[in-house]
Amino acid sequence: MIFYNQPMPELPEVQTILDALTPLVLRQTIIDVTPLWPPVVDRPDNVLFRQWIRGRQIIETSRRGKYMLFHLDDDSWLVLHLRMTGKVRVVAREEPGRPHDRFIFHFDNGREWRFEDQRKFGRLYLVEDASEVIGKLGPEPLSDAFTFAYLAQKLTRRTAPIKSLLLNQEIVAGIGNIYADEALFRARIHPLRAGGSLTHEELDRLVAALKSVLNQALLEMGTTLRDYRRPDGSVGGFQNRLQVFRRTGEPCPSCGAPIQRIVVGGRSTHFCPREQQMMAHSNPPSFERI
Repeated sequence: MIFYNQPMPELPEVQTILDALTPLVLRQTIIDVTPLWPPVVDRPDNVLFRQWIRGRQIIETSRRGKYMLFHLDDDSWLVLHLRMTGKVRVVAREEPGRPHDRFIFHFDNGREWRFEDQRKFGRLYLVEDASEVIGKLGPEPLSDAFTFAYLAQKLTRRTAPIKSLLLNQEIVAGIGNIYADEALFRARIHPLRAGGSLTHEELDRLVAALKSVLNQALLEMGTTLRDYRRPDGSVGGFQNRLQVFRRTGEPCPSCGAPIQRIVVGGRSTHFCPREQQMMAHSNPPSFERI
């Protein structure tokens, strides 16, 4: 039996949660906060966090990679990273709390925005400039900036496995274990292939596969395997369309070969050994001129 860790919410899950949360928090004024587990605040310290955020109104929301950004009316930024088991909900003040509630924002309309996190990995940041937290992130995979040429340049001479490189948030923001596996399968690329060994054609397929799988997952409201829930408690639907992720031993939907599981960079990785063969290229392509 294989025991899996809970996958971290990725771009589709974070965007779906933010879309549902936005109408509940936008233009709401935070009159106070209650840190039920103080380490959830990464910066500043809890005393300053409370002082600075009291009386602030949320005027805009956005997402960058796996981070949710809340622009406040004094031009500061509240940043939230859910990590593995973070959940958010907005409820009436009278609603009973839950055992894993870690932080509460009290609104002036009598409702509360509660952050719940069983594993305690989620973090809150209150900063003057959001780039203090997200400044090193690579481009969004669904943006015009994430192109074949960009990825080719980033992978030049890279010997690390392509699976690990896709999880590097400084190369591309928002990709995690689920969608890296699914995109590599669609692109027919073995997860252990060195990033610098991919051909122009393979890179083109990979960029297209990433955009395709993420767009489909967004339409399905993300992938729910265990903990991921939207603020109203509802689940995603993309888990019903997964082709390789966590399907170890099941037949490949393309060729029927059993899906295999390996560990790449400490992460469970799923692929079809027939569709995603480990091919050695004697003359890896040069991306210097792209």
